Amino acid sequence: MGPAPIGAGKHLRQPTLGRTGLMGPAPPIGAGKHLRQPTFGRTGLMGSVPVIQRLDDVRMDEVRLTTPVADADLARLKLGDVVYLDGVLYTARESVYRRVVDEGVDLPAAVRGLTNVNFHCSPAATVRPDGTYAVEAVTATASFRFGKSMSRWFARSGAKMIVGKAGLTELAYREWFVPHGAVYLTTVGYGLGAAYGRCIKRVVDVHWLELGIAQALWVLEVEKLGPFLVEGDRQGRSLFALANREINVRLDEVYRGLPPFSMGRFGETTARTDEVI
Repeated sequence: MGPAPIGAGKHLRQPTLGRTGLMGPAPPIGAGKHLRQPTFGRTGLMGSVPVIQRLDDVRMDEVRLTTPVADADLARLKLGDVVYLDGVLYTARESVYRRVVDEGVDLPAAVRGLTNVNFHCSPAATVRPDGTYAVEAVTATASFRFGKSMSRWFARSGAKMIVGKAGLTELAYREWFVPHGAVYLTTVGYGLGAAYGRCIKRVVDVHWLELGIAQALWVLEVEKLGPFLVEGDRQGRSLFALANREINVRLDEVYRGLPPFSMGRFGETTARTDEVI
């Protein structure tokens, strides 16, 4: 099957919440379907492990991928993996999506041939004295705004990996990503635009600059661009949705353990069901 990605075998564990952990595993995605996920060792496929059902199952393995990302590499990504990218990717956001999806304009053939990674972001680009361009920072934009265009975008662009901010819903992943074998990576927090920019080696090309610097399609060569987290995997599962389910379970436990007020102000409650906000 080939060598494992760089960083495989580094198993970073997430802490268990509370003295006794969470109250139980979150329900699996998909009406009782028990999906199995492969695990890879140094020499390839070593067997299978149960589907990630709770945060304690997330190992946060470090993975370094080269674009265009191969199908086998996409398939072995797990929720919570920490991903770095080498090679070429392109920026594409609202105006590019409208041009390609709504107006039916083809993505430049050279771009499609170079990479299958689309970064939802705004590049901070400048023009050098010699007329060439420099992109020294990128700011990710929220990907939920592209949701209804994603299925047609995959069909027309050939993209297999979307990098952006905050992710989409599990329903969106199952309906729009899974049929095209695509995955979603999220940026980590805020304030990393300059750090990501330091990973950009050069501007390979720029298309449709008439859309504006932020909206144009920039083709960028990068080296160890990241970190990103696998937020949506090939099975349509979401890391954030998994976390939210466990947080909700934990919140119920926290409320159950609250003692009654000896004195309280109007509107205060120890019952979660009584909350107004």
